[in-house]
Amino acid sequence: MVKVPCQDIVMNIIPAVQASLAAELVGLGISQVQAAKALSVAPSAVSQYLSGKRGYRIVFDDEINDIIKDLAKEIQTKNLTEEELEKKFCGICAVIRGSEGCCLSCKE
Repeated sequence: MVKVPCQDIVMNIIPAVQASLAAELVGLGISQVQAAKALSVAPSAVSQYLSGKRGYRIVFDDEINDIIKDLAKEIQTKNLTEEELEKKFCGICAVIRGSEGCCLSCKE
């Protein structure tokens, strides 16, 4: 079976970004339930992210960690729409992949 780049993103990168982002949000004083809502995941997913049971396979470099920290602060202070948050995730993906976009919707 051919593994396409976005498959790796979905299976590994996005869970790791969500885990890092959940940890940052909770570190900023946001409850696990609020973090789950902001990330459009179940509260149990946030619990698993924080306990290292999920999304723990990748350790990001300082550049990506800084982007995730900035996004957590932005989520804390602004009411981002789902579309805005999606674009932010695609931006993180683009930096990780070293490309200008990670999917067709990013290029539009």
